[in-house]
Amino acid sequence: MGEQAPGPAMFGTESSLSMFLNTLTPKFYVALTGTSSLISGLILIFEWWYFRKYGTSFIEQVSVSHLRPLLGGVDSSSPSNSNTSNGDADSNRQSVSECKVWRNPLNLFRGAEYNRYTWVTGREPLTYYDMNLSAQDHQTFFTCDSDHLRPADAIMQKAWRERNPQARISAAHEALELEDCATAYILLAEEEATTIMEAERLFKQALKAGEGCYRRSQQLQHHGTQYEAQHRRDTNVLVYIKRRLAMCSRKLGRTREAVKMMRDLCVFQLMKEFPLLSMFNIHENLLESLLELQNYADVQAVLAKYDDISLPKSATICYTAALLKARAVSDKFSPEAASRRGLSTAEMNAVEAIHRAVEFNPHVPKYLLEMKSLILPPEHILKRGDSEAIAYAFFHLQHWKRVEGALNLLHCTWEGTFRMIPYPLEKGHLFYPYPICTETADRELLPMFHEVSVYPKKELPFFILFTAGLCSFTAMLALLTHQFPELMGVFAKAFLSTLFAPLNFIMEKVESILPSSLWHQLTRI
Repeated sequence: MGEQAPGPAMFGTESSLSMFLNTLTPKFYVALTGTSSLISGLILIFEWWYFRKYGTSFIEQVSVSHLRPLLGGVDSSSPSNSNTSNGDADSNRQSVSECKVWRNPLNLFRGAEYNRYTWVTGREPLTYYDMNLSAQDHQTFFTCDSDHLRPADAIMQKAWRERNPQARISAAHEALELEDCATAYILLAEEEATTIMEAERLFKQALKAGEGCYRRSQQLQHHGTQYEAQHRRDTNVLVYIKRRLAMCSRKLGRTREAVKMMRDLCVFQLMKEFPLLSMFNIHENLLESLLELQNYADVQAVLAKYDDISLPKSATICYTAALLKARAVSDKFSPEAASRRGLSTAEMNAVEAIHRAVEFNPHVPKYLLEMKSLILPPEHILKRGDSEAIAYAFFHLQHWKRVEGALNLLHCTWEGTFRMIPYPLEKGHLFYPYPICTETADRELLPMFHEVSVYPKKELPFFILFTAGLCSFTAMLALLTHQFPELMGVFAKAFLSTLFAPLNFIMEKVESILPSSLWHQLTRI
């Protein structure tokens, strides 16, 4: 009798499991798999949204930030770790501050170009952040502390701070009723004129008024800091007007006239020691106009002056240098022939120039090769970012197409740059490592309907792939259970029996080792 006592206890768990499995209906399996699929689908949607917005996995971030210390990882409360965290935060803030936003040298006219795009498409090509930066630039270029001495300038000082475009235009008209105000003409030419010809007419009026102010302030600039600031402001206004007039001539087909005006401005910029004049980057306007004239010798001369190691680089400088070197070999270049005989010295120089340009801004080739659609360029750009790539390709794509074989050479060689720099965020080859903050800044500068180009391309986190697989698997199980309830019920029972088989085996072994009386007491507990 004592030997038979454990018999019911031995099979109690197995019999209870079998009874539980037999009571489950096919509806239970449908509900179970359907609920699992719904939950995993919601997790997948949230993970995908979080990754698109912040560039990381939410589950992974929570695991590293909160669960890892609890499971014996690095103590986040320790002083050393807090110092490290503060150092990382400081370095991150420093890297973000290094992503300097520059004014686009070839920015379009708001009234004659950007607004016409809005009227046709119903889309806003400029972001609020971009226009706010322009407002700050206008206040820096066109205002000074002595504006209150002249009523028209005082009105314009308030106009540049006004957010409403109609209010700015009304203020400009009000200032012109008092006197010929150069900055009022500038605002009307930029925002009210609906054609380039109308904008040019207003800028010519602004030039007449601006030259008069410049001559008067030039005579008084040494009489005190107030007059010096006024002369600096009048210089900025004059340079801005002449630059925009040159751009109007370029857009209206008078390219040689535009080149002459831009050359004069470059000389004037070298003569005047005002830091703000260098922000206009007039040499980039000159390069584009010379390329339109196909005056490649003069383009090379300008590059020799500005493609210097001590001067800041740009996509225009790097890609124009690559275009000139590609022009020498592109018409006869063949990838099949090059693979057989190797690259000649001229071809090697062209490929190296393309690699240099792609390293500086890796987003440009897709626009030049028309692998990605162009949009109107913003008023500000981030060097090495997607915004600079759009601004460059928008104006220079035609120049690459004009050089026979240049785009073919670019297509065959540009991706080789990435093999030279496998980890671009950590090190560079010819330039400093690629800034990690470009994506965030470009999202602020470019409109929502544009898909921002990201480099290096981020791989999908493991948890997104895992939840996607889990959602698909459970959805398939739910569908099969709904269609074949009896068959799936048999499979489910067989699966659970197989799952619990090791547990039953362990219990049998434990029961054979332990005394029967002890086992009986344990089962009662």
